[in-house]
Amino acid sequence: MTIQRRALLGAAALAPLAAPHAAKGQGALTNVRFILDWAFFGPQAPFLMALDRGYYREEGLNVTVDRGFGSGDTPIKVASGAYDIGIADLSPTIRMRLTQPNVDLVTPFVIQQGSQLCIISLRRANIRTPKDLEGKRIVAPETDAGRQLFPAFARATGIDASRINWVTVTPQLRETMLARGDAEAMSGFETSGLFSLRTLNVAPADIVSMRYAAAGVPLLSTALLVRRPYAEANPRVVTGMIRAIVRAHNESWTNQELPIQSLTRRDPTTNAALERERLVANFEFIRTPEVLSGGWGNLSMERVQGAIETVRTSFDIATPLAARDLYLPQFLPPADQMRFPAAAG
Repeated sequence: MTIQRRALLGAAALAPLAAPHAAKGQGALTNVRFILDWAFFGPQAPFLMALDRGYYREEGLNVTVDRGFGSGDTPIKVASGAYDIGIADLSPTIRMRLTQPNVDLVTPFVIQQGSQLCIISLRRANIRTPKDLEGKRIVAPETDAGRQLFPAFARATGIDASRINWVTVTPQLRETMLARGDAEAMSGFETSGLFSLRTLNVAPADIVSMRYAAAGVPLLSTALLVRRPYAEANPRVVTGMIRAIVRAHNESWTNQELPIQSLTRRDPTTNAALERERLVANFEFIRTPEVLSGGWGNLSMERVQGAIETVRTSFDIATPLAARDLYLPQFLPPADQMRFPAAAG
């Protein structure tokens, strides 16, 4: 089954697979429209597992979960009010805030403090260093965070960005285009790209990944996105969503079969072993030293400001943005509910 077909099947399966668990001691549930950053793969499985096992409902929330189409697309949909809450790489949202004064998106919770934005190529393209990308075709959707933040990577590595030939495609065709030689490289999230190429029978030894972080680009990654007026009017909803997400991720780390079951329920043809491996790989960017030592949400304003300045200088934006106007940790649950488990089961 194709990646596109799997994504459509997964989206269609959400409504009938709502969790049967009821919220204890609570009245009517609050409806929450929630959009992810990408299609239903291993890294997205904990969010689906929280739905299936009733964790949102236990917070008094009736959550619907839709797949996303890239971290450049999700913030647009949340900002428009089409969705109440979303998850996406934070950098495109920072760029929106810097360039569109009317946008009121904030993040109360950064899920992945480690960035996995990267450029991926195949060894046959003979791209060994970032400078080798000059004159080459890089395939990606316009909404891809790796494409939107490529100027930061180019600046850090001395690439002449004007010599990059971008090939714009739908998200479903990106890896296919690279695998069949219609482009020499692609941008994206490492766990998305590497494992999706493997489903196309590309050997792991033939894949080359150049991480933006390895080039010294200080960025944050996946974060919860919400409009500030919504968050301020619905603090219980925001905190409840965070608590359910943390709970599901902690259980996904200690029992990795549970989230994979949420994927296979939506598409029985899912390659469970591969998606489990993708899920585990994604935790590399979650289990940062800060999170392991201080728990989920252990993020300083200085790091947030550093990510803002990276985006601002990469796009030559003069408008300032203070970290406290983007990052609102006051919505986080108490620290004793934000601990990360010591080891996987």
